[in-house]
Amino acid sequence: MIQWLFVPAAYLIGSISSAIIICQLMGLPDPREQGSGNPGATNVMRIGGKKAAAMTLFGDLLKGLLPVYLAKELGVSVELLALTGIAAFLGHLYPVFFKFAGGKGVATSIGVLLGFSWVLGFAFVGTWLLIYKVGKISSLSALCASILSPVYAWFIVGDLYLVGASIFMMLLLLWRHKSNIQRLIKGEE
Repeated sequence: MIQWLFVPAAYLIGSISSAIIICQLMGLPDPREQGSGNPGATNVMRIGGKKAAAMTLFGDLLKGLLPVYLAKELGVSVELLALTGIAAFLGHLYPVFFKFAGGKGVATSIGVLLGFSWVLGFAFVGTWLLIYKVGKISSLSALCASILSPVYAWFIVGDLYLVGASIFMMLLLLWRHKSNIQRLIKGEE
């Protein structure tokens, strides 16, 4: 029964905004009020540079990875593992500590996928890097990697619960990137 505490704990960990904390610590403007207004690594890069963005990316990745990794190490069921990953991801998108206004979720989803399987996480990152090398558009790279992540999950982990969690995250990533998708279609991204 105590294992079910992983889900709310993962949500609370996901609700910690790396972007806002890093910007405060580095004396940078609030990322929700500058640039794109998104509290994520890409916007932090715009307003604070590579170091601040790298720290934000690492923090967002960790808050997806740590709850899933700990749950997995403690031997929770695969259903609970999938729910733990989803909870951490939802915490990033809809953080209780920041009026439910969070980031788009790419780095946190990578962390969750790494927690499910290192190979799965690296497949996402490899796809992102390949698409970015060709197109030089971060959002396009994230969208392509997200769309392929359930396929990777099917072939790499093969568990329906983890595939389902990958599909859920992919759909929310697409939803959160709808403005980017519109700009990509118009050739403005």
